[in-house]
Amino acid sequence: MANFTAMKVYGITNCNTVKKALDWLKENKVDYEFHDFKKLGISNEKLNEWDQKAGYEKFLNKQGLTWKQLSPQIKESVKTNADALKLLQEKTSMIKRPVIEDGDYLYFGFNEDVYKEHFNK
Repeated sequence: MANFTAMKVYGITNCNTVKKALDWLKENKVDYEFHDFKKLGISNEKLNEWDQKAGYEKFLNKQGLTWKQLSPQIKESVKTNADALKLLQEKTSMIKRPVIEDGDYLYFGFNEDVYKEHFNK
């Protein structure tokens, strides 16, 4: 039997973008495992993995309220990958959501056209 890893969706349940993505996945019968940042946190290893694949700039959400509410000193202290990942681990709501991990495929956010193309729907 093949070793199958379910697609993982990372996010928080009260996020409208995550809700849209999960609704789309359900409507299109795409199986996934959900990882709630708020309840389960996120490991430093996972953040490093995403950083190596995509670069933290892709998933550090500077448009969100959490980033905007940070003090200028904290924002200016993010100078390296390590700085950014440490902050993202502490404030998981700054991670662009949802995060779709499907084998080697990694996508941040929800875009119906991108989902249709990836899932062949």
